[in-house]
Amino acid sequence: MNRPDPAPVGRPLTAAEADLRARRLIDEAYTPTSHRDDSPLPAYGPTPPVAQPGRPPMSQGATDASALLLTGSVASLSVGGATSLVLYTLGQVDPVTLTVGAAGPVALVLAAGSLLRAAARARADAHTEHHHHYTGPVHQDHRSTHTTTRGVWARTTNQEKA
Repeated sequence: MNRPDPAPVGRPLTAAEADLRARRLIDEAYTPTSHRDDSPLPAYGPTPPVAQPGRPPMSQGATDASALLLTGSVASLSVGGATSLVLYTLGQVDPVTLTVGAAGPVALVLAAGSLLRAAARARADAHTEHHHHYTGPVHQDHRSTHTTTRGVWARTTNQEKA
C-alpha cells in the first residue's frame, strides 16, 4: 500500500504538496481493503456442508431414536432414585430379596422384548396375498358420489349418481 510522504520537518508544505498529501490520505481512507460477496450460494456444487452448532445432523429416524433414549434415561433416573431411597430407608436388605427385586424389572423387559420380536416375526410371516375368484356374469357399476358439507354444525349431504 502506498504511504503518503511524511511531512517535511522544518518547512511548511506548498499548496501542490498539501493537495497531493490530502489526495493520498483520502485515497488510503476510502480504498477497500476487503470484499464481501453477498450473492446467494449455489444449492449444489463444490461448497461442502457445514455442521451447525447444537445437535449433529442426522436422519429423522435417528433423531427420534435419540429423543426416545434421552427420555428413557430420565425415566430410569427417577426409578433408580426411588429404588435407592427405598433401600436407604430399609437400612438393610437380605441379598435374596434384593436379587428378586432387581430381577423382576429385568425379566419384564426381556419378556416384553421377546414378545415384540415374536409379533414382528409373525407379521413378517403372515400371508398377505389374496386371490378372489367369482363366478357369474361380469357386471360393471360406475357410480360417483358428491359430498357437500355446510353449516356450523357440519351437515353433510351425499348424492349418488348412477
